[in-house]
Amino acid sequence: MNFTIRKSTKKDMPQVLDLIHELAVFEKEPDAVEVTIEDLENDGFGTNPAFTCFVAEADKKIIGIALVYNRYSTWKGRILHLEDLVVSKTARGSGIGTALLDEVIKYGHSLGVKRINWEVLDWNTPAIELYEKIGANVLRDWNVVHLTEEGIKNYVSKL
Repeated sequence: MNFTIRKSTKKDMPQVLDLIHELAVFEKEPDAVEVTIEDLENDGFGTNPAFTCFVAEADKKIIGIALVYNRYSTWKGRILHLEDLVVSKTARGSGIGTALLDEVIKYGHSLGVKRINWEVLDWNTPAIELYEKIGANVLRDWNVVHLTEEGIKNYVSKL
């Protein structure tokens, strides 16, 4: 399959959101996506972008994305967080995921970050195998913690 990897543009956000929805279905959370096209456009392309998104494109259709943003580690300093790497079901197994990951790693290197981190579901064996193959450490003894918007509101109301 012939494809190109490039930084996303504002006009890509409808297709990016389609892939975000596809990921939610894959991760068994089909109703969890709240972000809108407008959110992605405003948050990614305003005066202070909250994220950078790379897209894989074939035949003028976006078939993969990698969305990253800057973080700071008290142990390491500047790091990059890969929020999501998504390849459309119809394009999996064609090297697109690896190409997107390559682009993220090159981008992190260009920024001089000390680490790139991301999460993976414990049942996503193909992804885990890819990450370990490239030399990433899959930290199985850590748990991801989320405090939802409702949880934040409940917490603050008790302060």
